[in-house]
Amino acid sequence: MLTYDEVKQSADFLRGKLPFIPEIGIVLGSGLGPLAEEIEQPVCIPYGDIPHFRVSTAPDHAGRLVCGTLSGRRIVCMQGRLHGYEGYAPDEIAYPVYVLRELGIQALVVTNASGGINTGFEVGDFMLIEDHINLTGKSPLTGANDASLGTRFSDMTFAYAPALREKALTAAEQCGTVLRRGVYIGVNGPQFETPAEIRAFRTLGADAVGMSTVFEVIAAAHCGLPVLGIAMITNMAAGVLNKPLSGAEVNEIAEKRGGVFREYVKTLVETL
Repeated sequence: MLTYDEVKQSADFLRGKLPFIPEIGIVLGSGLGPLAEEIEQPVCIPYGDIPHFRVSTAPDHAGRLVCGTLSGRRIVCMQGRLHGYEGYAPDEIAYPVYVLRELGIQALVVTNASGGINTGFEVGDFMLIEDHINLTGKSPLTGANDASLGTRFSDMTFAYAPALREKALTAAEQCGTVLRRGVYIGVNGPQFETPAEIRAFRTLGADAVGMSTVFEVIAAAHCGLPVLGIAMITNMAAGVLNKPLSGAEVNEIAEKRGGVFREYVKTLVETL
C-alpha cells in the first residue's frame, strides 16, 4: 500500500544526497539507459540504497537514480525501471514517481522500448504517446488511498499532458526528428505477445505495445504530475513481419538509434 510517510522518508534521504532540487524527472526504458551518461556532473544513487525502493532486475537496467544537469536543466533520471514481470506489485513499480514528485519535479518524461503494432511504423521510429490502454488488469491505486498522495478516483483524461505533447512536437521539428503519434498498450509480459493478440490490440486502437509505463503514468495522474511519454519502436510486434522476436533485437535497435534519441531528448528538455 502506498503511504505518504514512506514517500517522505525516501525523499528526505535523497535530499541529503542530491546537489539540488530537480526540475524534471526522466524514466529510461529498455536499451535507453545510456542517456544517463549525457548528464553533467552526475550524482548516482543505487535504488537499493534508497529507503522503500525496490531493485531493478531487468537486463540492461542499471537500477539507479542519476541527478545532474542536461541541456541546462536540473534533471533526475531513473536509469532503469521496475516491471510487473520481475514480480513487483503495481504500487512498488509506481512508488518512485511519488518520490520524484515529493522531491519537487514539475514534469515527468517516461520513455520505453515498444513493439510496433501500427503497420505504418518502422523499426527505429519514435512515437509520442498520446494515450494508453492498460491491459494488465491491475492498478497501483488498488487498496486504501492515502489522500496526501492524491484523490481516490483520479482522472486520466489528460494523463499525457497536451501542453507537453506540443512541446515534444516542437522539439522534434527543431532537431529534424520524425515523431509518430499513437496509443500505447501496456501488458504484463515477460513473454512477447502472440500474433493473435497483436491483431486484437490493433482492433482496440493500439499503435505500440510494451511491458511498462502504464503504472507510472497512473501514479503521476494520481499525484498531479504532468507526464510526457516517448516510445522507441525497437521491433515490429508479433506477426507484423512474420518473424520471431527477441530481447536482443530490442537492445540492438535501441543502441543503433540511441544517438538520435539522446539528441532529441536533450532538445526536448530545453523546451520543457
